[in-house]
Amino acid sequence: MQRQVPFWQSALLAALLLAVCLGAWEVSGGNGGTGATVVDPEYAALVGQAAQSGGQTPFPKPSQIGARLWELLRDPFYIRGTNDQGIGVQIAYSLLRVALGFGLAALVAIPLGFLIGMSPLLSGALNPFIQILRPVSPLAWMPLALFTIKDSTISAIFVIFICSLWPMLLNTAFGVSSVRREWLNVARTLEAGTWKTAFRVILPAAAPTILTGMRISIGIAWLVIVAAEMLVGGTGIGYWVWNQWNNLSLADIVIAILLIGLVGLLLDRLLGAVARLVAWQE
Repeated sequence: MQRQVPFWQSALLAALLLAVCLGAWEVSGGNGGTGATVVDPEYAALVGQAAQSGGQTPFPKPSQIGARLWELLRDPFYIRGTNDQGIGVQIAYSLLRVALGFGLAALVAIPLGFLIGMSPLLSGALNPFIQILRPVSPLAWMPLALFTIKDSTISAIFVIFICSLWPMLLNTAFGVSSVRREWLNVARTLEAGTWKTAFRVILPAAAPTILTGMRISIGIAWLVIVAAEMLVGGTGIGYWVWNQWNNLSLADIVIAILLIGLVGLLLDRLLGAVARLVAWQE
């Protein structure tokens, strides 16, 4: 059996590895730059020389990325125009779209998953459709959504809805169908009705599996929204990344990648905490 390692040891090793990687990056990297948004004059001159000579824009160092990160975080929620908004505003737009698409998917997937899990007939009838549609990339739906809905924001929400639907639906159906028969027999013996059995027996037993599906869905939704916003443009962290690429703001792109990862981690931990609240042990 594997020995339990204290948390502080793992945290210390992780910090050491991070420091080594950043130190090696800082020392080995040349004079870097952020592209369109400049932190210091020397760096601006280097980027300008690279552009004039037709060379490649130098990649920024961790110290320059840190300086740019501090600049962005000093005022993350400013709005100065359609294409000039703080990174906090862009992340908020993306989170709003994810919340709407994820919430709509939960409203559809959990009740439908309950029905599929409780009815072998319905499960057999819908399973071919689910297995055909589930592997389709959510972004493949974007052209059809833009053509039919004719609104980029709603189309992005629809794509989040599609990608969030399947993990929740399948996990809910699996959790409901896996409830122990003896528990259902006890409920039947006590003459509990269908609704009472569903809410007092099946739902608590299947809740950990349902939350696992929701946890998987939120990770996929946050992954897909970045790509969707690159396609539809306008607002959001995905659009912000694409806009910075057009400006050759490499430091901004690295910062966006870091913040996308941190927000994804927070979303996963949030649903993980909820899953632990509903977990049970025999």
